[in-house]
Amino acid sequence: MRRAYGLGLRLGVAAGKVSLWRSSRWRAPAWTLLGEAAYVPDDSLHGDFAALGQTLAQLLPEGQYAGWPLSVVLDDGLARLWHVDMPQGAARLADIEAAAALRFQSLYGDPPGVWHSSSAWDARAPFFCAVPRALLAQLTRVAVARKLALIFITPQFARHWNRWHGALKPGAWFGQLQENTLTLGVRHDGRLRAVRALPVPAGAGHGWLEQTLMREALLQGVPAPALLQLCGAPPALWLAPAQAFHCQLFATPDGEGACSPAGRLARSGGVA
Repeated sequence: MRRAYGLGLRLGVAAGKVSLWRSSRWRAPAWTLLGEAAYVPDDSLHGDFAALGQTLAQLLPEGQYAGWPLSVVLDDGLARLWHVDMPQGAARLADIEAAAALRFQSLYGDPPGVWHSSSAWDARAPFFCAVPRALLAQLTRVAVARKLALIFITPQFARHWNRWHGALKPGAWFGQLQENTLTLGVRHDGRLRAVRALPVPAGAGHGWLEQTLMREALLQGVPAPALLQLCGAPPALWLAPAQAFHCQLFATPDGEGACSPAGRLARSGGVA
């Protein structure tokens, strides 16, 4: 299929389902669903993701999108996200990598060799994410076989953080609500201090949210925020006006609420 200028492919990968979209920077509609498919997920993140690779090969017919750019957004449950407090005076790449590896091992206990980690590798903003190498291998294999230009593979939180962190107000924390998981970007003095994924109980209201943020602030040794700026579709009660604390929603693209979870992954952060 011939590609018009500004068109690309966006793939959302959830545990058990994938969603493929065509994105358009300049012409409406901005998003067009090309297909969705279920697959049998591996029992653990240490599997070979062969079922995912087979499903993607079926979803992307051979020769149909040759030369198209492909971007992939992963469910955060398929990745590892963590923050590292750097040793005093650490500035060299080797120092940062060593500190990140030690922190990863202490948090997850997984052998680092089966994971591919990435970051800005900047001691001033030590935020890291890691993706199973087997998952990356399957995505890369399909992209090469279908002659696609692989632009990025990123967890949803990293995608949203990169899109919105510059718009955060002073003292605000960043949040992402995906299904029943709230992922917090804890900030202090304008810097990211921690990334925390928390289950949201059924019926959680404004009081639960405020108490949760206060507890996380105590755990991290920082002041509780007066504002949470959030991606996702929170309960209406979270957005109710309040004096001490309030929640503000980043703009949600039209039609995103009707998408499947995998579809919302694909559209994370907009077409840019």
